[in-house]
Amino acid sequence: MSAGDGDGVGAGGRRIRATTRIELSDDRGVFMISVAAELAEMHPQTLRMYEQRGLIEPKRSPKGTRLYSHADVERLRRIQELTSDGGMNLAGVEKVFELEEQLGRMQRKVGALERRAAELEAEIERLEAVKREVKAEIVRYESVSTDLVPVRVRRRPPQR
Repeated sequence: MSAGDGDGVGAGGRRIRATTRIELSDDRGVFMISVAAELAEMHPQTLRMYEQRGLIEPKRSPKGTRLYSHADVERLRRIQELTSDGGMNLAGVEKVFELEEQLGRMQRKVGALERRAAELEAEIERLEAVKREVKAEIVRYESVSTDLVPVRVRRRPPQR
């Protein structure tokens, strides 16, 4: 066995243990229904019922097996908390999730609007600086006298 295969023997007869760590995103389906149910401390049939009601949407393997993510398990725990500790029925849980999603959308929109407002404020400041520069470069023209002096134009006699 080599060091990359797990336990192996290295130089000098020492045992070498290699560990591979895999980082998974929270929304990647990795747990089958039995494992997810155990992690959420629920019966697998409860997970199926929640899926039917639209409270949870597990990923599916190419063969159609439900695959639950870490986020799904956390959502299941949240449902459990709202129903058992909060005394809500599933309709109430659905409404809470709907309102939380709406709140999330609004928070993202407010964030985008705040970023745009900051961009516009920076643009206003830039334009005001340009205005100040242009104003500083303008030289005022003031005439010495505003009185008009009449000028007579003499005509030359025609030449012959």
